[in-house]
Amino acid sequence: MAGAVAWIATGEFSSVGSAQTAEGKESQTPEAPVAENTPLVRTVSAVEPVFLDHSRVIRLSGITEADKRVELAARADGVIAALTLSKGGVVAAGAEVMTLEGPEAVAQEEIARIALDQKERDLEVAEKLFEGGSTSESNLTNARSARDAAAAELARAQASADRLRLKAPFAGVVDTVSVELGEWVQTGTPVATILSLDPILVKAEVSEVDLDAVAAGSTARVRLVNGSEMEGTVRLVAREASAQTRTFPVEIALPNPRMTLPSGMTAEVQLYAAPVRAVVVPRSIITLSDKGELGLRVVGKDNVAQFAAVKIIDDTAEGLVVTGVPEDVRIITAGQDLVRNGDKVEVASGVGQ
Repeated sequence: MAGAVAWIATGEFSSVGSAQTAEGKESQTPEAPVAENTPLVRTVSAVEPVFLDHSRVIRLSGITEADKRVELAARADGVIAALTLSKGGVVAAGAEVMTLEGPEAVAQEEIARIALDQKERDLEVAEKLFEGGSTSESNLTNARSARDAAAAELARAQASADRLRLKAPFAGVVDTVSVELGEWVQTGTPVATILSLDPILVKAEVSEVDLDAVAAGSTARVRLVNGSEMEGTVRLVAREASAQTRTFPVEIALPNPRMTLPSGMTAEVQLYAAPVRAVVVPRSIITLSDKGELGLRVVGKDNVAQFAAVKIIDDTAEGLVVTGVPEDVRIITAGQDLVRNGDKVEVASGVGQ
């Protein structure tokens, strides 16, 4: 308990910062005589550092977007004979959502199928005759060519008929419908917009400083503007920065099986950097070296004060999170500005012991 109190104590130990001679006599006043060349020993407060694995939180602002978005368009000219789309409705992957009238194309497909069946039978006859020696090899080759030509003609007819049928490329929600049943459309006419919302993406941008701390596959915490909180996965960290902002796009995938989360919702994102070994210290004990380095005053088992350069990696409500604190030292929490490297100190009784 005494060590914990020292982190926030201000003037609680009346002896902290006082000077003693090497013989242990405390100097009461600046005028008190001190033997020449007798080193002074300052009294300081110190605590054992508590090391922990800290994951720095990176906070970003983002917006939800559909995982996939497609605008369906008519693939042929014709009158809409069937339309199964409705705004806000759900479609399955591969579902036929619109059909155009096209009796000629359908008839051509059927004629081509009949022709192929006939050529297949002719080829079977030619193969049997060739095996029995009743026909030439050239007749067999002609039969095979005729069969192949019929198959190609069927494929062409099927492609023409298939253009009358429009299918959903993936499962999703119908966001807009631009046509009506019975309407005449031309090739390329917009028909509908489909959004894939499961998973739904949160798109944000991370700064150059934090880029190395974010990786695809890591966990993210997302708070939506409606107050709901969800856990997602970082799916993409772009390798090219935005030319305007010099930030890097990040995508977080959130599960949305019921597709209740819409595209365009504001979100707050918390990403977590890889954990590093660190110590939480009060802001008040951070000091500067003679060279301007940021760090702490520490004292080893030999009670000699030293400067330890540290790096601040996070700022939390509990204090600053720093790395670089050496092992087997105590952190000076009071009196640190009165000692220099190599000074012999005395740690206040009951503190940091």
